[in-house]
Amino acid sequence: MPNLDEYLEANANQFQEALFELLRIPSVSADPAYSEDMGRAADWLTEKFEKLGLKTERIATSSYPILYAESPPVADAPVVLVYGHYDVQPPDPLDEWETPAFEPSVRNGNVYARGATDDKGQFLTHLLSVESWLATRGPLPVQIKFLIEGEEECGSEALNELLDGKYTILGRPPLEALEADVAVISDTSQFGPGRPAITYGLKGIAYFQVNLTGPNQDLHSGSFGGAVSNPANALAALLASLIDGDGRIQIPGFYDDVIGLTESERKQFEELGFDEAAFKQQIGVDAVTGEKGFSTLERKWARPTFDINGLWSGYQGEGAKTVLPARAGAKFSFRLVPAQDPEKIASALKSYLQEHCPPGIELELQEMHHAPGVVVPLESPYLSAASRAIEAGFGKLPVYIREGGSIPIVTSFKTLLNMDTLLLGWGQNDDNIHSPNEKFSLEDFQKGIRSSAHLWEELGQLGR
Repeated sequence: MPNLDEYLEANANQFQEALFELLRIPSVSADPAYSEDMGRAADWLTEKFEKLGLKTERIATSSYPILYAESPPVADAPVVLVYGHYDVQPPDPLDEWETPAFEPSVRNGNVYARGATDDKGQFLTHLLSVESWLATRGPLPVQIKFLIEGEEECGSEALNELLDGKYTILGRPPLEALEADVAVISDTSQFGPGRPAITYGLKGIAYFQVNLTGPNQDLHSGSFGGAVSNPANALAALLASLIDGDGRIQIPGFYDDVIGLTESERKQFEELGFDEAAFKQQIGVDAVTGEKGFSTLERKWARPTFDINGLWSGYQGEGAKTVLPARAGAKFSFRLVPAQDPEKIASALKSYLQEHCPPGIELELQEMHHAPGVVVPLESPYLSAASRAIEAGFGKLPVYIREGGSIPIVTSFKTLLNMDTLLLGWGQNDDNIHSPNEKFSLEDFQKGIRSSAHLWEELGQLGR
C-alpha cells in the first residue's frame, strides 16, 4: 500500500476538486427555494460515504435529511463521533461578493465561496482523511461515526427531534447508535494565521425578551409626563441596573457558580500574545471595555457577560413626536461560563426585574433559549492525542483556547451522551463566515486532512 503522507500529497488536487464540487451546490437551508439543492448536497455526501464502504443511512425527517455513516467497530479502540453540517447561510447581499457565491474562486491561496469554512470545507477534511486512510493502511484504527445535518444554520430542528427519539439510526434508538468515547467537530477557527488551536471551552447562553406595558395607549408627554411611569424610561433603567460601572452583573447570586481560571490557564492566555491593538483596529473601536480586573481574552472566553441585543419603543419615524409610549421591549442575553445553570440564572433574573420594576408598569419576561457552557479538562488524553495529530498536520503544536460563543450540539453531546468534544478548527477568524466573500485557506484545508488522518492513529493508540 502507498504511504499515507505521500498519498495525501499526491491527491491534494483531487481533494480540492471534491471541495469545489460540494461548494457549487447552493445548499441554503433557510430558504425553501433551495430545497432541491439541499437534496443534491445530501445525495453527494451519501454517495461519498457509500463509496468508502461505510454503513450509511439517509435519515428522512420533516425537513432536510440527516446523514449517518459508520465504519466497522474496532476492538479495544475508541469510538469517535464526527459532526458537521452541509447547509450554508444565504449568500445575500449578492452585490458584495467579488465572485459568485456558489462558484468557487481561488485568490491568494484561498477558495472563496459560501460554505467554504462554515462548514463544508472543515468537515470534509475528516471524510477525505478516512478515504486516505482506507486507501493506504486498510481498516481504520478506531470506529468512526459521521453525523451530518442539514439545518444547523436555521435551528437544527430535525437534529433535535432525532436526539429526542423521533427517528431511528440504522434501526437503533439514536442515543444508542451515537454512543462514542469522544466527538470531533471542525467548525471553529485557529487562533491566528499559522497558529493552530484546539478550543477546549465554550460559553453557555441564556437569551431573553422583556416586554413592558404602561398606559393603555401612547400618551402626550407634555400632558402626562411626570405623572405616569414611562415604559421606555423604565426599560432603560432596568437594563442599565443589570450591570455596574466595573462590568459586574448585579443579579443576586449570579456569580455563585462561576469557576475562575486556574493560574496555569491565565498564564497560558498571556503567552498567546493577543494583539489588542489589532483587535481594536479590526472592529473599528478605540478602546476595549469589560469586567474590571480581567484581560480582554479572559473577558471574551472565560467570564460571564451581559449584552442588549435589540431595543424598541415609542416613535421611530422622521422628525419629532412628543409621545410617552405605552410599550417598550428588549432582547438581551447572558453568556455564561461552565457550571453556571441557565435555569437558575433565569429564575434570579425574573425576581430581580420584578423587584425593580416601577409601579404602573406590567412586566413580562420571555425565556427564548438557553444552553450551559462546556469545558474539556486540559488533562484529557483525547486533547493530548489531538495535539499530537495537529502537530503532525500543521508542523507545530496547537495552542489551547476558549471561545465566547455557544455550540448547542456540543452541549447536547455532553448532557445526552456524556461525551466531550474535540473542537478542531482549521479556519481563520477573518474567513467572513455568514458574510460576503467567505473563504478558506487551501493550505489549511490540506493540513486539516493530514491532521485528521493522524488523529485516527493517535486516538487508536489510546485504547479503551
